[in-house]
Amino acid sequence: MTAKPVVRRGGPLLGLAALLLAAAPAAHAACPMELSVYGDATDAAGLDFRPTGESMVVTNTFRMNLRIGVQLDGIVMWSEETPRPYASLMYQCPEGDVTGDEIAECTLWEGPVYAAGEDGKVGTIPAERTPAPQTLIFPDLGPTLRQASIFGEDVDDARLPGDIFTLKGCQE
Repeated sequence: MTAKPVVRRGGPLLGLAALLLAAAPAAHAACPMELSVYGDATDAAGLDFRPTGESMVVTNTFRMNLRIGVQLDGIVMWSEETPRPYASLMYQCPEGDVTGDEIAECTLWEGPVYAAGEDGKVGTIPAERTPAPQTLIFPDLGPTLRQASIFGEDVDDARLPGDIFTLKGCQE
């Protein structure tokens, strides 16, 4: 005589499975934009976003850390003419009360910045306190940085970033 297997409903394994399923959304919670970390395809540069604070004009603040040891400061503001996010990357700008000419002198790149989700849809970079997108696109960033005087004439293209950055993680 063979014994029939005993089937238990609601045993400890079912409870564990239910607990893991309930915890799954928390484990995959989206990173807020102001804590997101991005990198380019060649690891020539990384972007670290940080909280902007109470600015009425700047919507996003970040740093670009280049593998060659240079750190650039970045901000995103919305343009007035055609409402869209417009970013600037600056190197060693003076602080305090500065003129437009002084800011222009230390600005290495400026232009629109776009975001793309995992679904491939392209839109604008999100504001703080919203989930960070999978990809950020900085049109013409790479070619523009290659022409910046701070890198000299012997700039190695492989050591400067391209235009596309992918979400790598989230700061704590």
